[in-house]
Amino acid sequence: MEKNLLNIGFGSTVVAERIVAIVSPNSAPMKRLKDEAREESRLIDSTHGRRTRSIIVTDSKHVILSAIQAETISQRYQLLREEQGKKDDEKYE
Repeated sequence: MEKNLLNIGFGSTVVAERIVAIVSPNSAPMKRLKDEAREESRLIDSTHGRRTRSIIVTDSKHVILSAIQAETISQRYQLLREEQGKKDDEKYE
């Protein structure tokens, strides 16, 4: 089974099938989520020292910080899912 990698900025990628949510970090609950993940060693900071603009939550409960806007990552994720759907359709033809 082929794993699709989603570019989350600055050379960092995530396995797309493991993503549960892509959210903006501005709300208080998201800040708490980030702090709890840091305390439990589940936080992955891929901002490369830049401002956090999105938070990605995975099915393993890891929290990934990215310096790319949540909307941009969501668009990339959607394109990746559409491409995978086309490949699956071709496979069954």
